[in-house]
Amino acid sequence: MLASLRVRLQVLPVKILSGCESPTVARGLATASLCAALACGCVTGRPVQPPRDVPAAFEHGATSGGGQWPAQDWYRGFGSDELDKLVELAVANNWDLTAARERVAQADARARQAGAALLPSVSGNANANYLAGHSPQGSGHELDWLAMLSASYEVDFWGKNRATAQAARLAARASGAERDTVALTLLGGVADQYFQVLALRERIAIARANSEAAGKVLDAVQARFAAGAATPVDLASQKAAFDTTRIALSGMEQSEVEARATLAVLLGRVPENFNVTGESLDPLQEPAIAPGLPAELLTRRPDVAMAEANLQAASANLTAARAAMLPSLTLTGSGGVQNPALPATILTIGGAGPSFAAAANLTQPIFDHGKLRAQRDETLARERELLAAYRAAVIAALVDVEKALSALEHLRAVEEFQRGNVNESERAFEGARVRYERGSGDFLTLLELERTLYAARDQFTQYKLARLQGLVALCKALGGGWSG
Repeated sequence: MLASLRVRLQVLPVKILSGCESPTVARGLATASLCAALACGCVTGRPVQPPRDVPAAFEHGATSGGGQWPAQDWYRGFGSDELDKLVELAVANNWDLTAARERVAQADARARQAGAALLPSVSGNANANYLAGHSPQGSGHELDWLAMLSASYEVDFWGKNRATAQAARLAARASGAERDTVALTLLGGVADQYFQVLALRERIAIARANSEAAGKVLDAVQARFAAGAATPVDLASQKAAFDTTRIALSGMEQSEVEARATLAVLLGRVPENFNVTGESLDPLQEPAIAPGLPAELLTRRPDVAMAEANLQAASANLTAARAAMLPSLTLTGSGGVQNPALPATILTIGGAGPSFAAAANLTQPIFDHGKLRAQRDETLARERELLAAYRAAVIAALVDVEKALSALEHLRAVEEFQRGNVNESERAFEGARVRYERGSGDFLTLLELERTLYAARDQFTQYKLARLQGLVALCKALGGGWSG
């Protein structure tokens, strides 16, 4: 059992003026203490090497076309100056990203604190003490004072302090990667939300045009009804269709307001008086993005880097926890001027003069009800937990890329059908409308083709949005140009 009962060996190599002690005695005690400590062995902290079981190539990567890994300013590939400005505002003002930056500053400060233990600590001390007394035998007074510099250093035989400092540095690195993950998520969110606003505006324009077309058909039905060529059922059906277009238009307008408000939150500003100038998805470009090898992905994703740094920090903490079970040796020394020059219980040298003291303190835990062993076991379990988290992060990264590549592959496959659906629906509706206005067409056919045309146009806008958001998802999945 290791412990809080501690064996202390203290050596004060100060020569006693009147004694028979020899300085060799002090050196012998120090040597014995050091040998006893070395006999206990040392800790070698080797970080667990995380597994890198990744496929040789992405399953859907061959169909992604030309392109390359996204750059850090991947959002500029969409060719929108407004999007570029919105991203810059988000990076400067988003509160989640600001909080992540401050967490990095905290982690850096903790790393500096842990690194300070590797070097000796020096402190200054000044003290004055005036003593006075009176008795029938007489009176007296005395002023004792000192001005000393003290230094202390823990000899890091087992690497405990080095491991603790290394763990803090790795934790700071993980914090930086976490900040970059927040930034990448923010950039993707701004792009997605901006495209959502433009898509809603485009759909609103389509819904408004559809409502106007429904109004023209309603006018034609009313004219035919007044002439006795249309039934009350035809008139009521077209009125209901017209009302439906107005309801859909109102709902989309509300969704557009909500989307703009969400975008304003990402920019770190209030939604009042916030507006977007873009009106359609058509002016946007599609950047050429393609992945390289899956093994490269593990060095390009900040979340994977964060999981790996956390795992390595846990390995360093395990080294420190094991070293805490072994002896520790602390060297201390002080020097300066004081009065009396050597205060002691037995021998005191009066008068002001230089003074020096040195000590070596060897401590070995013996019995603490298994506290240190439990701390080591906790750290070991934490390392295994973070190893599992790293493996999960690797798999999640591969899954993100495969999902984005697969989505883009299927969207490209139906592009021709999406465009053909809109073109044929427009042609069919226009022909049916002309025939109906001339009195030779069927009203139910016209009504059905009207709904089909609106659905085709609305679906095509959502298809374009899915294409753009799929490219954003791919840029995010590939790390957004991040580099450690």
